[in-house]
Amino acid sequence: MLDLLSSFIAELRTVGLPVSMSETVDAARALESIDVADAPLFRAALRATLVKRADHLSAFDTAYDIFFATRRGEGDVEVGGADESPAPETSSSSTPPGPERSSAELAEDLFNALAQYDRRAMRASAANAVARYAGIESGRPVGGAYYLYRTLRQLDLDEVQRRLTALHLGDASEDALATRLAEDESRQRIEEFTTMVRTEIREQLVDDRGAEAMAESVRETLPEDLDVMHANREEMAQLERALRPLSRKLAVRLAQKRRHRRRGPVDLRRTVRTSLSTGGVPLDIRFKPPRPAKPEIIVIADVSGSVASFARFTLHLVHAISSQFSQVRSFVFVDGLDEVTHLFADTDDPAEAVERIAAEADVVAADGHSDYGRALSVFATRYAPELTRRCTVLILGDARNNYHPARPEVLEVIRSRVKALYWLNPEPQGYWNSGDSVLNLYAPHCDAVLECRTLRQLEEFVGGLT
Repeated sequence: MLDLLSSFIAELRTVGLPVSMSETVDAARALESIDVADAPLFRAALRATLVKRADHLSAFDTAYDIFFATRRGEGDVEVGGADESPAPETSSSSTPPGPERSSAELAEDLFNALAQYDRRAMRASAANAVARYAGIESGRPVGGAYYLYRTLRQLDLDEVQRRLTALHLGDASEDALATRLAEDESRQRIEEFTTMVRTEIREQLVDDRGAEAMAESVRETLPEDLDVMHANREEMAQLERALRPLSRKLAVRLAQKRRHRRRGPVDLRRTVRTSLSTGGVPLDIRFKPPRPAKPEIIVIADVSGSVASFARFTLHLVHAISSQFSQVRSFVFVDGLDEVTHLFADTDDPAEAVERIAAEADVVAADGHSDYGRALSVFATRYAPELTRRCTVLILGDARNNYHPARPEVLEVIRSRVKALYWLNPEPQGYWNSGDSVLNLYAPHCDAVLECRTLRQLEEFVGGLT
C-alpha cells in the first residue's frame, strides 16, 4: 500500500499539485486510522490530506481513478465504487452478456437499463459495449478518449436519450415544465452511463499498461498551467474562476512582503554616532526605519486577436490587486493606442471593465494589424513626461510587428524615465524572434523579457513586483 501511495503522490506532484512531505505523512497516518476497504472513506481521507484547492479536485480524481481503480474478478461486471448500493434485479440485469447477442439486442438492453435506472444493468451494458465496439488492443499506446469515441459512436446515445425523454413524458408532451424535467432526467442518465463506459475502458487500460503509463496518457492540466492563448471555452471558464482566489492570494503576499521588510536605507548619522564607542570604526551599521512605498504600475497591452486573451487576463489580475499599488494605469493598442484606466475606475469588477475594452477602446488607427513601433511612439509622445522613477512599466504582447518599423529607440526613452520595464510574452520562448517578431530589438531596453503563458507564470511575476 505504501508503494502505491508513493506512486500516486508522485503523479500528483507531476501534475502540479503542491503535496509536501508532511502532507504525505498525514495521508499515511490517515489511512492507518480508517478501514481501507471502505472506498468512499479511503478517497475522502486522501482528498482531505492531499488537496488544498477545489480546482485541483478534478486532477486528483483522475489520478485516483487510475491508481486505485476497481479490480474486477472473472465474469464480474461491477465497475462502480463501493458507495453504490446494489440495484434490484430486473429482467435487463439478468440478461447474460456474450458476443452472440446482436447489436440491436445490446441497444435494447441498454435502453431498458436506462429506462428502469438499473445501475447494475447499465454497468453490464457498458462492459458489453466496450467489449463489442472499443477494439482495445493490448500494448497499443492509444489514449482512452479514442476507445471512448469508438464505443459511443456505435451506441447512438442521442437517439437513446430521445426515446427516454418520450418515455418519461408520456401524455404530458405539451407541458413545458414536464418536458424540461424529462430532458434533464434523460441527460443525467446518459451522462452516468457514459461515465461507466469511460471507467470500464480506463480499468482495462490500467490492467494492460499499468497505472503509471496510463496516468501519463490521461494526465489533466491544472487551471494555473493552462496555456491562456490556446485555451478553449471550458478552459477559459476555469481560468476565470481561478482569477479571483489568485488575486486575493497575491494581494496578501504583496502586503506581507512590503510590511515585513527588515530595514530601510543606511542611517549615516546614527552609524557615525554609534562608531564613537569603537574609535570611529563603523562596526555597527544603523538603518533608518523601513518606509515601504507602493509602486506605480503602467500596463501597455496588445489586444489584437493573437494575444487578446492573455492581455485580458493580465489586465484583470493587475487591477484586481490594484490596492497594493499606489496607481495602476492601463493602455491598450493594436496599431493605435488608447488609455482604458477609466473603465476600471467606473466599476468594482475588473472582469466587467475588461469586457468593455473590446467595445469601447479606440485601438485601430491604420490597417488594424499590430504595430508596436507606432503604439510605443504614441505612448512616448503623449505620456513620457508623466513617467517617474516610481513607475514600473509592463508591456504585454508577442512583439509580432507585421513587418512595420520597430522603432526600438522609443523603448529606450521610456526605460530611461522609469524604475523598471518588463516585457511579458505569451508565446513559447522557442517562437521568439521568428517570422515578424522583433523582440530581439526591444529586449536590450528591458529589465527582463519573460515567457508568461500561464496563470502560474503570471502569478510568479506579479508576486515579485515591489
